[in-house]
Amino acid sequence: MQALFYILVAVAIGVGIWQMAKFFELSKTVATTDDNNIQGKYMILFLAGFYLYMIYTVLKWKHVFLPGAASVEGVEYDHLWTITMVVISFVQIVTQFLLFYFSYRFRGIEGRKAAYETDSTKLEVIWTAVPTIVLTVLIGYGLLVWTNVMDNSDSEDPLYIEVYAQQFNWQARYAGDDNTLGRANVRYIKGINTMGVDMTDVNSQDDIPVRELHLPKGRKIIFKFRSQDVLHSAYMPHFRAQMNCVPGMITEFGFTPSMTTEEMRKDPDTMRKVRGINKIRAEKGEDPYEFDYLLLCNKICGSSHFNMQMKIIVHEEEEFNEWLASQDRMNQVVVNN
Repeated sequence: MQALFYILVAVAIGVGIWQMAKFFELSKTVATTDDNNIQGKYMILFLAGFYLYMIYTVLKWKHVFLPGAASVEGVEYDHLWTITMVVISFVQIVTQFLLFYFSYRFRGIEGRKAAYETDSTKLEVIWTAVPTIVLTVLIGYGLLVWTNVMDNSDSEDPLYIEVYAQQFNWQARYAGDDNTLGRANVRYIKGINTMGVDMTDVNSQDDIPVRELHLPKGRKIIFKFRSQDVLHSAYMPHFRAQMNCVPGMITEFGFTPSMTTEEMRKDPDTMRKVRGINKIRAEKGEDPYEFDYLLLCNKICGSSHFNMQMKIIVHEEEEFNEWLASQDRMNQVVVNN
């Protein structure tokens, strides 16, 4: 294997030297009008092919795009994303057209001389001012959306959940009847207390540890994130939510679920995308899966990073309350074990 590697390296070096020699040889030749005409037509053909390929890829792979946001705050993110993509696509289409069209329109022709201008104050003002204004508006709107989403100060009766990351799984605990999470620290990790909850804190007694997230539709959820070992990133794509989990500190994020799991499973847009993904998985010999919300890790955190996920189920609030009432509290878990 090592010998093959050295052979490939030698071949690559040889090809590189040959290409450089070819380049120096061609640099000594002068392009003719026929050469310029051919190259100009190639530019137009490449431009047409480039646009057709962009359209093809969007139509071909549109099923891998996420369905509509399943949270109230996620709708704002989607608006921001749509506006940004429209602006970027417009600029990309126009600039690529001008680049290749001008390469054809002003190709070298015998007897034609290029005009030379040292500078143009008007052009420099335009191509400096326009991008500055556009970017300022986009960034300002982005900051406004981020501030609105991150501000949980006016939330009415939010549900507090701690999400705990460790290589390579997630754990969570709900605030109990007092709606206050008890203290926790890695120093308290012992036996079944894998989240390091401080059991001497009275607020910890009624906390509810779980291995699967259940959320109520229409109620604000405020997540507190911790990490036991390395940097992780809690990513809930369908809710448009992501937050780093940093060892030694608590980070926070909140959103309000707007669609239950059952509603998402019946949503035509969602199921069309699921069927598209299932088709790809089936072609690879893998089993297709039914739609579920997932909590994923979006930071490469080690060898099993790809498998670090937790199922999320969104219920109507009454159904969620019944589920929550049926779960053991921390004091029950500790006593029972």
